[in-house]
Amino acid sequence: MTIKTLIIDDEPLACMLLQDMLSAHPEIEIIGQCHDGFEGLKQIQALKPDLIFVDIQMPKITGVEMIELVDEKPLIVFSTAYDQYAVKAFEMNAVDYLLKPYDNNRIASAVTKIKEKYRLSSRNNDIQISTPESSQRIVIKENGLIKIIPTDQVMYLEAAGDYVKIYTAEKFYVKHGRMSHFEEILSKIPFIRIHRSYLMNFNYLNAIEPYQSTSLAILKNGTKLPVSKSGYELLKHNIS
Repeated sequence: MTIKTLIIDDEPLACMLLQDMLSAHPEIEIIGQCHDGFEGLKQIQALKPDLIFVDIQMPKITGVEMIELVDEKPLIVFSTAYDQYAVKAFEMNAVDYLLKPYDNNRIASAVTKIKEKYRLSSRNNDIQISTPESSQRIVIKENGLIKIIPTDQVMYLEAAGDYVKIYTAEKFYVKHGRMSHFEEILSKIPFIRIHRSYLMNFNYLNAIEPYQSTSLAILKNGTKLPVSKSGYELLKHNIS
């Protein structure tokens, strides 16, 4: 039995320590380490691990948010310094919940659970639903459900590597894709590319603070977004 395993933790030392402890268990084959949720998503898609050890509190997106974006989920073991997420972890069918700091005995206990779960688990090839996007909506997969967000509820989008954060008044969502893809879909007013990392809904603009290098767009809820020189010219053109 060989269980391909990916470790996802924003602390490199924690990754090294966990990998060292797991080396005592030859069934666990470490195929990689990642240090944030976005990189974790990319590596899960590329490497297709059987198992992931994942931290919860990480920059950009949390471990829980990352897992919610994974379509074909591997076995999951949470490894974190915070105990308040245990209920959520087991709601997500986590095999185990490791509370830092842990020792070799605790890792051995987790590996026993992992091997039992691995033997019992069967790979389900779920039918993937493809819902096309348009200039009127953005489609998000959240908690296993397809959620449709009307674009008139989107205040702005923020680029984050191979992903985009989509901000509404209530919360933000994360979706795989490049900003250029969303810029093409939302190419008509009211969305304006004000910065290489930001696509803003013009209807939520309240004011502009011009500066010599990077200006600021102030939204109606008080959020401030950077505006490049070219973005500033686009805003002036659409205001006039």
